[in-house]
Amino acid sequence: MPAAGGFDKGTGKVYPGNLTPFVTVTCIVAAMGGLIFGYDIGISGGVTSMAPFLKKFFHSVYDKQQANKSTNQYCQYDSETLTLFTSSLYLAALLSSLVASTVTRKFGRKLSMLFGGVLFLAGGLINGFAKAVWMLILGRILLGFGIGFANQSVPLYLSEMAPYKFRGALNIGFQLSITVGILIANVLNYFFAKIKGGWGWRLSLGGAIVPALIITVGSLVLPDTPNSMIERGEHNEAKRKLKRVRGVDDVDEEFDDLVAASEASRLVEHPWRNLLKRKYRPHLTVAILIPFFQQLTGINVIMFYAPVLFNTIGFGSDASLMSAVITGIVNVGATIVSIRYVDKVGRRFLFLEGGIQMLICQIAVAAFIGAKFGVDGNPGDLPKWYAIVVVLFICIYVAGFAWSWGPLGWLVPSEIFPLEIRSAAQSINVSVNMFFTFVVAQIFLTMLCHFKFGLFLFFAFFVIVMSIFIYFFMPETKGIPIEEMGQVWKTHWYWSRFVGPDDFVSAGNLEMGRGKGNATLPVKDV
Repeated sequence: MPAAGGFDKGTGKVYPGNLTPFVTVTCIVAAMGGLIFGYDIGISGGVTSMAPFLKKFFHSVYDKQQANKSTNQYCQYDSETLTLFTSSLYLAALLSSLVASTVTRKFGRKLSMLFGGVLFLAGGLINGFAKAVWMLILGRILLGFGIGFANQSVPLYLSEMAPYKFRGALNIGFQLSITVGILIANVLNYFFAKIKGGWGWRLSLGGAIVPALIITVGSLVLPDTPNSMIERGEHNEAKRKLKRVRGVDDVDEEFDDLVAASEASRLVEHPWRNLLKRKYRPHLTVAILIPFFQQLTGINVIMFYAPVLFNTIGFGSDASLMSAVITGIVNVGATIVSIRYVDKVGRRFLFLEGGIQMLICQIAVAAFIGAKFGVDGNPGDLPKWYAIVVVLFICIYVAGFAWSWGPLGWLVPSEIFPLEIRSAAQSINVSVNMFFTFVVAQIFLTMLCHFKFGLFLFFAFFVIVMSIFIYFFMPETKGIPIEEMGQVWKTHWYWSRFVGPDDFVSAGNLEMGRGKGNATLPVKDV
């Protein structure tokens, strides 16, 4: 058994079911919810490198950008107001994800997705017509509310709808949509920046209404998950939907387990407080550390500020936007690789391989930038080949993230939570993700100014720490039905000390107990 422990699939259940066209199309439409997150990540960095945008809203940054090129390149974009424009969205997303937990649990995953689309639509319109900084910030906050609802509900929807054998690939469709959104945003920034008159940034920001309409309309036509229907007492409709989703009539065992899990979850009056129980210690730890580590890979430094970063390390404005397009293409391609292999080689392998790849590239980028820029931030004449090498290593780094920590950071937490804490735990996952996204976005440009090339070494350190965590503490979850996921903690060398023999018995992650007044439910042998 590996250091991280494992799960003997011979003791687990195997539910009948196929990858039907219905569930495939449904998951593709739902995964489009990632477009709004990706579009925003990609668009903000490009817009903040456009001179007309800076001149109108952030004149002090514009003045530094237009100053003599001998100025310290590390610090030309250091502005608290500019970073607030980017990072305010993620603080709003953090707050809305907590509200989304209740909506998702009581009214279904679809309604949360609908709220996400409508709020993002409103934010995109306000930003596109912005006349002052306060309008930009208000629009960003509404965009953040939309992302909080979408990121809370879409991964859960995908994990519940997908057959367990294909759960990884279908869930990563969410991350693929994020990467596609980033790429589209980068391409649009490149062309909109060329519009004469300097108003292309309005099209970039206002273009957010397109992905917003996609998720809004999609949420109206999608079916709800059988899990969610059962939670709301719609048993007959849930069973009929489960038969259609799985493509077989023999769904009695899975349906019974879902009903048992739902009945157990109804006994939980306070799911947030329930998260603190000893047996949920593994789940809570993963819900906090996975998104924390995901942001400290440094990826958002690249994705938020790719044009700014490339401009800072010596590219011209056009070249920096094109470099961001290149990294966006790599991001999409590598995510497709993850979809292809996540259910074959497993989550742990991709986590660890991606970590090693990112670590090597971060050290290389720090060395190349440090050698040319030094500590004073004045590179002199930057040879073209030198810049190409830096972009190459950044692309390899992006690829490593895009087939490991990018998709798996959303997949793994969404597939390990028992039904009775699923919405609350997913909100913790999204909230932690958004909080540290906010922190990184808010302080990155200041850190770049002070840490200089050492910033890449700062993130490299955390890549080492997170890889150690995965190796020792993250069990493999591929090929395990979501209702049987509790078994992975019982066989793990460390987490088994927190999970008792009567926890997560049979019907899958049930809130069951014996004695001390806890309600009990019939237990089937695994």
